[in-house]
Amino acid sequence: MAKIGFIGMGNMGRAILNGALKVFPKEEFIFSAKTAETKAKVREQTGVEYAESNAECANRCKYVILAVKPQFYDEVLKEIRYMLTPEHVVISLAPGRSIDQLKLNLGVDKRIVRVMPNTPAMIGEGMTGVSVRDGELSAEETDDIRRIFDSCGRTEFIGERLMDAVVCASGSSPAFVYMFIEALADSAVRYGMPRKQAYVFAAQAVRGAASMVLETGEHPGELKDKVCSPAGTTIEGVAALEAGGLRGTVLAASEAVYKKCTQI
Repeated sequence: MAKIGFIGMGNMGRAILNGALKVFPKEEFIFSAKTAETKAKVREQTGVEYAESNAECANRCKYVILAVKPQFYDEVLKEIRYMLTPEHVVISLAPGRSIDQLKLNLGVDKRIVRVMPNTPAMIGEGMTGVSVRDGELSAEETDDIRRIFDSCGRTEFIGERLMDAVVCASGSSPAFVYMFIEALADSAVRYGMPRKQAYVFAAQAVRGAASMVLETGEHPGELKDKVCSPAGTTIEGVAALEAGGLRGTVLAASEAVYKKCTQI
């Protein structure tokens, strides 16, 4: 019997599987996918065995990672419901689906973990929020889940009430950061830098700044102040960003994301 099963082999399922293969042997995995072509391709690339159906996949593992697209979610829950036992741990990647809702679909005795990763997991730089009810998992099971998601980035356990905030902070925000990088590159192109080079400068600046926050533990405002020399160039740019409403615009974008989460 496999230990970890993946239902769905889209971008996120593949990213997590590829990361987890670095810390668990391939024999501990099984997966299911929608098409025979995807099954064959993933099997060839990873050496991981596949199941012929979602129900079989759930039946043959302990941890069931639901990595399916939203439009197929209810269909998959119906397919696996009667294969699950209280010994299973169901790991849901779906935004807006509460633990209570999932227990309603799968049974109140089922153990559910809500997880919100983000797309940088595809290169091992993801940020994942994890929520589980107190007392439902053993210390070993909690450690397994942390190992799975640490394998493709960083993991933080949080209360379920904060899961929609995770979507704002890290789930959707890579798209906002890409827009910021694109804008920074545009500004360099405007003054003569070739676009390809401009993307390298802008992306590395964002990467380096983010690493400074994580590695130094300093407040982002303090780090910003260290770049702003009195009467210098940077403070002029900061003033322009403040006048343009950068903070308010980011807050508005996050509010739109949060509202959408609560409507799903």
